[in-house]
Amino acid sequence: MALVYRPMMQLSGMLVSLLGWVLSCLTTYLPQWKNLNLELNELEIWTMGLWQACVVQEEGGMQCKDFDSFLALPPELRISRILMVFSNGSGLLGLLLSGFGLDCSKIGERQQEQKKRLLLFGGILFWISGITAITPVSWVAHSTVQEFWDENIPDIVPRWDFGEALFVGWLAGFFLILGGSLLNCTICSTEVHPSSGHYAVAEQQDQCQHLETETRP
Repeated sequence: MALVYRPMMQLSGMLVSLLGWVLSCLTTYLPQWKNLNLELNELEIWTMGLWQACVVQEEGGMQCKDFDSFLALPPELRISRILMVFSNGSGLLGLLLSGFGLDCSKIGERQQEQKKRLLLFGGILFWISGITAITPVSWVAHSTVQEFWDENIPDIVPRWDFGEALFVGWLAGFFLILGGSLLNCTICSTEVHPSSGHYAVAEQQDQCQHLETETRP
């Protein structure tokens, strides 16, 4: 596959991956992974994240309290905290490696094979970062749905619902995977400049004309 605008595609992949990484970091620290609206007191909304629980009051604003113990958290929150931190780290490493592997980067201009390897590793790291961001978000969403429809819990007991951070996490994973795919697609492409394309066409026409003159009786 030949692409005329390969540097533009690489920059697009980097920008999309950067947006996904920022959203992944935002998802990690947002306290709105789960929301709980008390019917007895509609002025308060409880939220739970990976690091703290908060209560939003209409008059007093938001008050948050950090979790005292990591081991006291539910299993899905413990694993989600580890996976999200790993996702942020792998995404940051992918940004660094991909930045050095871009065609527009002046570093290592004479080592094109090394730059391709850096771009490939960066794209793979974006895939890993995206998968490790989608996995904990989907796990927490699945456990929330199970608890919401649990028939063993009385109807009068409030149920947790999806928080805004889950949707941000899904979007972050999608952007990271998309950005890594764009970067890896440019590795198999060959940059073709318009001038070289016109020169190749002209050369091919000259060769055809030369063959015609030789074949004439």
